Amino acid sequence: MRTPPNERLTSDIAEARRPRKTEPERRCILSGETAPRETLVRLVASPAGLVLPDAQEKAPGRGAWIGVSRDEFAEAQAKGRLKGALSRAFKTGDLELAGNLPELVENALTRVLLDRLGLEMRVGSLILGTQRIAEAARGGAVALLLHASDASEDGRKKLDQAWRVGRELEGSGERGVELPLDRDALSVALGRDNVVHLALADEAAAARVMKALTRLTHYLGHDLPAADGRVSARADDELND
Repeated sequence: MRTPPNERLTSDIAEARRPRKTEPERRCILSGETAPRETLVRLVASPAGLVLPDAQEKAPGRGAWIGVSRDEFAEAQAKGRLKGALSRAFKTGDLELAGNLPELVENALTRVLLDRLGLEMRVGSLILGTQRIAEAARGGAVALLLHASDASEDGRKKLDQAWRVGRELEGSGERGVELPLDRDALSVALGRDNVVHLALADEAAAARVMKALTRLTHYLGHDLPAADGRVSARADDELND
């Protein structure tokens, strides 16, 4: 059947015909596995040989990527495997690894996420306050819903339900993402009192936050959230990986 000349193809057909962008991948120096870059952490060596996390991926020079969890990273460092892998990656054995390097990596990734949330708040993409979030969610104006790690189950359920209603996904079980940060950390970072729930108002802002959140979540060894705010397929497999 021919498409009328003034009628556009449906979004499904257009999406199917659109070329898919290849997601950048990197190889973990410890596991040897290749994975999407957004789940790996870049390490760099200073001119003096000090190995540091490059959470922003902006430091010049050669980098080395790790895709293992913090526990695995710490174990590899304790057993000397990390330094050996870094020496091969940087082609030098003159390296210095801080004893608290696993913690430094976590702190750097956490800072990137909190800075991202702060930037989104300053440009007006971040919604705070339970009532404001609920109203926006029911109106379909929330692209991503986030909860502090210590948010009450009752508070989460009410906002999750409002979000599903606004997205016409009632009965789907879809829920907001639990952040690996409590309300105190969020409140200090955003300069507001009692930040328990957060929401992103548009898809672009949600994608920016999800990039930082995915990397931190993967490093902590937690289930990866999907780009639309649902638990990833891996996590779904575990609940029903």
